[in-house]
Amino acid sequence: MFLQDKKAAQATTKQRGDAAEAAALAHLQAAGLVLVARNYRTPGRGGGEIDLVMRDPRDGTLVFVEVRQRASASHGGAAHSITAVKKRRIVFAARHYLSRLRALPPCRFDVVLVEER
Repeated sequence: MFLQDKKAAQATTKQRGDAAEAAALAHLQAAGLVLVARNYRTPGRGGGEIDLVMRDPRDGTLVFVEVRQRASASHGGAAHSITAVKKRRIVFAARHYLSRLRALPPCRFDVVLVEER
């Protein structure tokens, strides 16, 4: 019974994370950004992931977006959950993504924080 409850809780957390990512995507698209890739992962273990890769059509900037969702602001909230290790993995994934391009566009990193209240 405990294992089943744990699986249900994990599915709920995943669903909340997916919903936060979808809301972030809608927000960024409403701001004029265009989706290039979703959940870009580097190959192999210990790599990184970019939640959303967007392009700003106004100047061609490639935007690497990290979406963080937390059910509450306790323990520092969503912003506090971005650790030094997470930052390194995001940069690693962004470098991997850029290495596949012919020319390097201007780029930036954005964070979308979603906190339930």
